[in-house]
Amino acid sequence: MEWTALAGLGAAAALCALVVKQRSPELAVLVSLAACAVLLTRTLPLFETVRERMEALADQAGLAPAVLAPVGKTVGLAVVTKLAASLCRDAGEGSVAAFVELAGSAAAVVVALPLLDMVLKLVEDLL
Repeated sequence: MEWTALAGLGAAAALCALVVKQRSPELAVLVSLAACAVLLTRTLPLFETVRERMEALADQAGLAPAVLAPVGKTVGLAVVTKLAASLCRDAGEGSVAAFVELAGSAAAVVVALPLLDMVLKLVEDLL
């Protein structure tokens, strides 16, 4: 699906959620959640394309796959955290959204630690 179709689908879902929100705020959150699920499934092939291209660039540069794995995982965590926090805010739970973002940040740091280890080992080898 083209990005314009995805944008149109998102706008239509947002409009539907806005109309439904007047009568049933709980149902509007479900409409938003369903729209996010559909948009995410349609967007996943784009992430696969990015992953393949990143792997090709890493091969050209002579980088090990272990270097790119933390980067990819961190990007994935950022996307999931952003979506979850936005859904929490749409449901009127701003404090839960803040903790979701905090947990996502902590998880991203944990996932990136092996990359930091590799960088420090490289610096040690250079010295």
